[in-house]
Amino acid sequence: MQNVNVGSAAIPAIGFGTYGMSGADVYRLIPAALRAGFRHVDTAQIYGNEGEIGDCVAASGIPRSEIFLTTKVWVSNYSERFFEASVNESLRKLKTDYIDLLLLHWPQSDVSLAEQIAGLNAVARAGKVRHIGVSNFNRALMTESIRLSAVPLVTNQFEYHPYLNQSLLIESTLQAGLAVTGYCGMAIGRVFSDPTLKEIAARHDKTIAQIVLRWLVQQRGIVALSRTTRIDRLAQNLAVFDFELDGADMAAIHALATTDSRIVDPPGLAPLWDSMSA
Repeated sequence: MQNVNVGSAAIPAIGFGTYGMSGADVYRLIPAALRAGFRHVDTAQIYGNEGEIGDCVAASGIPRSEIFLTTKVWVSNYSERFFEASVNESLRKLKTDYIDLLLLHWPQSDVSLAEQIAGLNAVARAGKVRHIGVSNFNRALMTESIRLSAVPLVTNQFEYHPYLNQSLLIESTLQAGLAVTGYCGMAIGRVFSDPTLKEIAARHDKTIAQIVLRWLVQQRGIVALSRTTRIDRLAQNLAVFDFELDGADMAAIHALATTDSRIVDPPGLAPLWDSMSA
């Protein structure tokens, strides 16, 4: 597994995403994912599965230091009154004394950005969290977060797949010295019927999922979250570091982007998104 290095953080380039996974799914998939070689697990307070993930990590026999755990603070916990207590609860559920990466889940909140960032800094200084970052932040909010934070931010996690041109936000994130963590890489299944991706996959003798994950991790500074409910796909989805896409392949996949292809845009949580291209 390759890492994306940002400051003192070494983030495994492919993480296992657990959005929408029930406890039963977690108990079925996380042990298998860890056996297959996944060492980065991404969850969130609002997913309701931190406890089950903690059970699986604790039972895995893998040293805690070898597993990179990401979780996210939910917007209702952003105020100083609730922030640290919510992180303590995440620590209890995850059965660990530190979180590798803690993110603010969505930017929209009645709590000021300064107070949100202060909460992240406080738990980092207390040693409860090794690294901090943001999720679903546009360029302006990310820039302001960086300015407000004494502790360096290491990532901005947002939706990214072949149909969504995020070049402006990606470039700004990388220029600011942060990694990009991309979620929804398979565009909720849309990639699997794409003729361009089918052709590239056939030529490389790879699955479409492998092609998309390779396209993501081959771009500088990008961490890809992989999510599958099929145990037989786990090892496959990690096997993307032994081949390369050429410039024509990369360009053909970038060219799939169209307007109005954003999938995740919850009202009341999402920011005003940046335009799709420079």
